[in-house]
Amino acid sequence: MAQASLHINLDAITANWRALNAKSGTATETGAVVKADSYGLGAGRVSQALMRAGVRTFFVAIAEEGAALRKAIGDGPKIYVFSGHMEGDAPLLQNHSLIALLNSPQQVQRHFSACSDTPFGIQLDTGMNRLGLEAAEWSEIAPNALALSPKLIMSHLACSDELEVGMNERQLPEFLRMTQGVNVPRSLSATGGILLGPEFHFDITRPGVGLYGGMPFDDAQRVVTLSLPVIQTRSVAPGETVGYGNTWTAQRHSVVATVAAGYADGIHRILSNRTQLWADGTACPVIGRVSMDLITVDVTDLAACPDALDLLGKHQTVDDLAAQSGTIGYEVLTSLGTRYNRSYHVSGA
Repeated sequence: MAQASLHINLDAITANWRALNAKSGTATETGAVVKADSYGLGAGRVSQALMRAGVRTFFVAIAEEGAALRKAIGDGPKIYVFSGHMEGDAPLLQNHSLIALLNSPQQVQRHFSACSDTPFGIQLDTGMNRLGLEAAEWSEIAPNALALSPKLIMSHLACSDELEVGMNERQLPEFLRMTQGVNVPRSLSATGGILLGPEFHFDITRPGVGLYGGMPFDDAQRVVTLSLPVIQTRSVAPGETVGYGNTWTAQRHSVVATVAAGYADGIHRILSNRTQLWADGTACPVIGRVSMDLITVDVTDLAACPDALDLLGKHQTVDDLAAQSGTIGYEVLTSLGTRYNRSYHVSGA
């Protein structure tokens, strides 16, 4: 079979949630961010596992994601929508019991006009300048909005994993100032904010990438293994080249394996000639250009080439791959393509 295999360890995801829940403290509820199909790993299966672990509050990016999630997890858990109430969202919000986090005066007006009986939350801008009501807008809107009992007031930290910037020390007091005297549950922290300490936790935390094994949660358990099947091996003589553009030339008699995956599967072309695949504990360099469906690998130093080589696993994490690509683990995870044969591990399953 030429289909690559993406193995997702649900036990590791729930263990990561429990660890971040413990760091959030007993007075704080720990939710879970499952937007972008749980960072590419399958929101339905991931959310069901997180529910078994105790999660009762989920966060998605857009209402359409929320509607799909509701079908997967059923009634009961809260589902918040970061993008708020966009034009045309009212039926989705009402029919699937979604809670829009209203970001602007226009969204507030739209929500109260279209579905005033549907629960809502408020997102405040405390300095990130991305989403949320600014201080002057909130001051004007707050009396009417608070009278209708929002379910949550939140903001988002711009630099929770970049402590030297000093942004956290500016956003925290601004969030406190904007929510002073407000008797509504508050949320400020995703994974990085949880790790900053209790003063950032408030009533609900929103771990995301830390659940899936990514930085800045150093203690996260590994979640994904990505194995790429070997289609063919060949001998290459010194001086011969491999792949498009002749970007790799053999310096010795080499054995080259061609594996079934490429940039169409989210393995970025920038990794050409700079990453490695793994056969147990042996690193096998990627040679030549990553193409759409194929990658070539130097397996000369293996006693025998296995049926598959691992790109992600115990020897190479999403953040290792991100560092080689000049990006972040979030992008590596969410770029994983649809062609993989996804399998899930959970105890007893």
